[in-house]
Amino acid sequence: MIESGSAAWMFMSIALVLLMTPGLAFFYGGLASSKDTVNTMKMSFTALGLIAVEWALVGYSFSFSPGNSFIGGFSYFGLNGVTEAVNADLADGIPHLAFMLFQMMFAIITPALISGAIIGRMPFKSYILFIIAWAIFVYNPICHWIWGPGGWAHHFSSLDFAGGTVVHISAGVSALVAAYILGPRTHDLGNAPHNVPFVLLGASLLWFGWFGFNGGSALAADGLASLALVNTNLAAAAAICAWVLIEIFSHGKTTAVGASVAAVIGLVAITPAAGFVSPLSAMTIGFVTAIICYFSLKSIGRSKVDDALDVFACHGVGGIAGALLTGAFASKSINPDGYDGLIYGGTDLMIGQLVTVLATILYSAIATTVIMKALKLTLGIRKEDGEASGMDDREHGEKAYHIG
Repeated sequence: MIESGSAAWMFMSIALVLLMTPGLAFFYGGLASSKDTVNTMKMSFTALGLIAVEWALVGYSFSFSPGNSFIGGFSYFGLNGVTEAVNADLADGIPHLAFMLFQMMFAIITPALISGAIIGRMPFKSYILFIIAWAIFVYNPICHWIWGPGGWAHHFSSLDFAGGTVVHISAGVSALVAAYILGPRTHDLGNAPHNVPFVLLGASLLWFGWFGFNGGSALAADGLASLALVNTNLAAAAAICAWVLIEIFSHGKTTAVGASVAAVIGLVAITPAAGFVSPLSAMTIGFVTAIICYFSLKSIGRSKVDDALDVFACHGVGGIAGALLTGAFASKSINPDGYDGLIYGGTDLMIGQLVTVLATILYSAIATTVIMKALKLTLGIRKEDGEASGMDDREHGEKAYHIG
């Protein structure tokens, strides 16, 4: 039976999570060079079309239909059998179509996250094939492991409330691998980040949409959703506080870009824990993860891997930290459907978190390597001529700015 209040909340959450992908486009676009702005933003926006179609045709079935422990079956191909009726095995009280659409929004933004690591280099045709292949061979299986019926991760005591592992670790690790295989940019980076107001706008839209991302993952308009909303906001706020303090003590002044990045890191960190920890624990998770990511960003920035917008340092490291801190701070007194973490005397959850995190890292890295190598041997993944003048002109014949 459909519960109208929960259904209405799901409809709102779908819209909120959809907004996150255009928000990501502004966030990444502002961080990029002015010569690569259109290309960077289009990488995110194009995922709204490509991955939505992939999800409807095959992705939802591979992720959520009954299959084996590794991947789903063929029951929902082309959304066959996905109707307005309730599917209580997946989400009680809301239409099956609404659950499918909510999960589609997660599938869309995840490969778009990877784009931040490869801007300024990858031909757009190759990028299109990359995210389609990545969605099918990386996102869909990992989603099934952790959230789908019969996924092997269900045999472990692990938790991922809204996608810390499914979304952020998989995308962050894949971004690092893709950037490494592509190689560093050979031209001057120019004036990146070129538009700080875009960065602030994008971070604000992401924060706003994240209420649907985490709050909607309760799959009902109930107390659990309210907990997820509070924890989401406080983790982002605590992460900003940590980042501002570090910048003050390190440089004597704070930056708008730093605060924007910190907010996103806090949101990433709380995603796996949003429905399993107390508000005080959520603030701790956001604060600690911001510190870890700050120094990870500085360290990776000195390496030879040209992760252009620090996707791994923010989403990969942030997702890993958030998953493991969930293993420390989760409490059954907060959510009886969860487990007690280390600080409450439980060890099974941390073991389960470690297993799923390591499996996601290894699988994402290997599968992304295979996809990138296959593209390199066929369509090609790099065409250095024209990179210095900008990807906007070379790939799209468009410019973000017509000044002078």
